[in-house]
Amino acid sequence: MSRMGRFTRDWGPRAQLAWDTLDLRPTRGIPAWLVHVMDIAFLERFTGHAPGAYLADPDTVYIEFQRRAGACFVDQYLAQNPLSMGEAGFSEGTARTATTGADRVELDGILIDSPEAVVAHLEQVVWPRRAAQIAAFDPCDPDGIARRIAAEVALQDRFGPDLLKAPYGWDFGAIPALDYTAYGYANYLMAVALYPEALERDYAQQADLAALVNRAGARAIVEGGLPRLVRLDHDIADSRGTLIDVRTLDRIWLPHLARAIEPLLQAGVRPIWHCDGNLMAMAPRLIEAGVRGFQGFQYEDGMDYPAICRMRDRDGESLLIIAGVSVTTTLAHGTPSDVADEMRRLVDAGPPVGLFLGGSSSIVPGTPHENIRALIEGLHYYREHGRGS
Repeated sequence: MSRMGRFTRDWGPRAQLAWDTLDLRPTRGIPAWLVHVMDIAFLERFTGHAPGAYLADPDTVYIEFQRRAGACFVDQYLAQNPLSMGEAGFSEGTARTATTGADRVELDGILIDSPEAVVAHLEQVVWPRRAAQIAAFDPCDPDGIARRIAAEVALQDRFGPDLLKAPYGWDFGAIPALDYTAYGYANYLMAVALYPEALERDYAQQADLAALVNRAGARAIVEGGLPRLVRLDHDIADSRGTLIDVRTLDRIWLPHLARAIEPLLQAGVRPIWHCDGNLMAMAPRLIEAGVRGFQGFQYEDGMDYPAICRMRDRDGESLLIIAGVSVTTTLAHGTPSDVADEMRRLVDAGPPVGLFLGGSSSIVPGTPHENIRALIEGLHYYREHGRGS
């Protein structure tokens, strides 16, 4: 992996451990991914700040927390995110959306009250607008590439030399998405079932744009000397399995996903997939499409972590795995001993190279503080001792 370009600096031992792990090099220690705790009071106490410090300066407190918690690399930067949640969860004033109980979904003057309305909105609004985006997008635009690099460098400068920033988001890892967040689950998924040709046209057009975006993102990663890793963060499953029948995804979505991420693969950038729900049926399909690792894992929903860790990418290399202690079971309802036991299982079953540790997702208010501290203690231990006794 290149250390040339504007990302060059003298890396500290934790950041170097992250670099080596991203390169699938053998390491003594196991690095930690970001520790995203949304409990503001805990963040303040753990970092020694007075109450109210997070509201006044979330960036400073958040970054200091990542350092003290033992994080070695951060991809998705979420300093503002804890501000959206209080001790009792999201506030009553939080706006309802298509997937969080909105009474009415209207987009561009079209009431989304049926699967036919979804297709009508795609035909009348989305496809013409996206076609214009595709026509106007220049993947070689030097200003766009420089903007991507500068944003990553600015965050890395703020992180310091011992906490590595990796690329994240649409600018680096664009994919065709299942757009239930805009239309709502019921009407969108019915549209997929009733009008698969229309939805495939949408995924194909999304992939046309995503491939251009990823060409620009891959070029920024290479020219900027950024870590060659992009997490593709899109939920396509619940606890029962995929939201759309796997055979339908095979036919109308997966080929376009593969086409969208091909520029990343050609540049040597490793796409990894965020796992929510039960993705076991999709894991080998995603690997065949070019995915080279996984993050998250809801073990309680049937994700066979040891089996996934034994899988290889389509070039025969080990997968990169960001393994997390479950935020919905172990951290939320277990004991510190349960946390330690789960971390040991994750390490023992993990791949021989390319393993990171963390939480499986966001750690929400109400999670016992002693369990969060046990997670942090474990992250420090495995960074220092690795798989040793």
